[in-house]
Amino acid sequence: MSDRRVFRWATTSARLLIGTAVSVGAVIAVVTAVSVPWPTLDREPLAVPATPAPAASVISCDGPLLAIGRNPTDADALSVAAPQSVIAGVAEGEPAAEQRLEATGIGPGPLAYTAVPFDGQAVDVAATGAATAAADDLSGFAASACRPPLLDSWLIGGSGATGAADLVLIANPGTVPATVQLTVYGTAGPQSPPGGVDLVVSPGTQRVVPLAGLAFGEETPVVRVSAVGAPVHASLQASITRTLTPGGVDQVGPVAQAETTQIITGITVERPSTTDVAEEVTVLRMLAPAAAATARVTVTSVGRAEPQREPEQVALEAGKPMELAVNGLSAGSYTVTVVADAPVVAAVWQATGVGEGDDFAWFTPAPEVAVPSLFATPGGPTPSLSIVNTSGEPVAVAVTPAEGGTPLDVTVAANSSVAVRLTTRTLYTIDPAAPVRAGLSFAGDGALAGVPVWPADVATREVVVYP
Repeated sequence: MSDRRVFRWATTSARLLIGTAVSVGAVIAVVTAVSVPWPTLDREPLAVPATPAPAASVISCDGPLLAIGRNPTDADALSVAAPQSVIAGVAEGEPAAEQRLEATGIGPGPLAYTAVPFDGQAVDVAATGAATAAADDLSGFAASACRPPLLDSWLIGGSGATGAADLVLIANPGTVPATVQLTVYGTAGPQSPPGGVDLVVSPGTQRVVPLAGLAFGEETPVVRVSAVGAPVHASLQASITRTLTPGGVDQVGPVAQAETTQIITGITVERPSTTDVAEEVTVLRMLAPAAAATARVTVTSVGRAEPQREPEQVALEAGKPMELAVNGLSAGSYTVTVVADAPVVAAVWQATGVGEGDDFAWFTPAPEVAVPSLFATPGGPTPSLSIVNTSGEPVAVAVTPAEGGTPLDVTVAANSSVAVRLTTRTLYTIDPAAPVRAGLSFAGDGALAGVPVWPADVATREVVVYP
């Protein structure tokens, strides 16, 4: 072997040894880096709390009672049957600005009110309207509260069966158009009828859609109203004619959302009910929109803690409304409580009877009121305010006329309720020491109506900005 070959072999061997050593060192370094904790920098994200400027408070009313088919040359034409008288006011600040919306194809429609902020805070504004019809095709008393527009709401009530002439009312008190989708829940589940798809409601207008065109033949419909572009105020005018005799009219306000607990109070029974199906005057309608549910229904007399009758368990199919007759009630005021294991919506239909001169009302759930809240009583029968306390402790509640006067201070016992008489055409503030539910009821000769009290929603909530 020559010296050159020996030198080459030695050089190659040295390179192999060096490469092996480097590889082993790299493996050791990687293993060590993985197994040994590295230093970390833990920094909380910058959060800046901010309170947005308060916005104007806007509410919209239902408007006058409408009649369909009075024009012999146009059976689908709508006309005003009775004007709506409205009492409105604000908790503080300047009076709310009044706007008359235009009912498409009819003429002047409902009123809307806008209250500007006062002293750097949004203002609580309230209004309630009432109307009485006395005609061969429409008769009865209706009362309804003016509500803030919503992007999503539920209408529980009415019928698409023969004899009903129900109307879905959609008002847009805003400044930009709203596109509305109507989903009808019936015996076949949720449906999107052609007449309820992509309805454009222009700013400052009210659009009226006959319920029969959406749910023809459905006896127990529930309508979901979804809006994009701008929130809308949705409501339902329900009326019925038995043979040739009008059997009542009502304006049914929206339910804001499905919940596992729905409390409907102030249901007024004028005369003892019977077990005759043809003369049922107290009926509970329920819907579990998204999932099947088991609901527990409890009926309690206002002023008492124990149930009026044994609670009932009711199985609800997803997306299919059902009704439960509440028979055997004596004259008085009642609260119906629905507790389910999935979110539900519900309302109670109550009638003074099923003969000539009778009226009916749809009583909708009363949301929880935990802050001082303004409400109004319209003209009509003497209003009664039912207050429900679902907690285990007594709750003190002050009901005070907004324009001065002696407050009504009441204490609602634990898991009980009370009723107090109020004055017509008056603004009141309800101020509970703890959350309660409350509802107005109106009952007189051939007149029946119910309006739940909604909480004030004027506090500007703090938001957190992450820059």
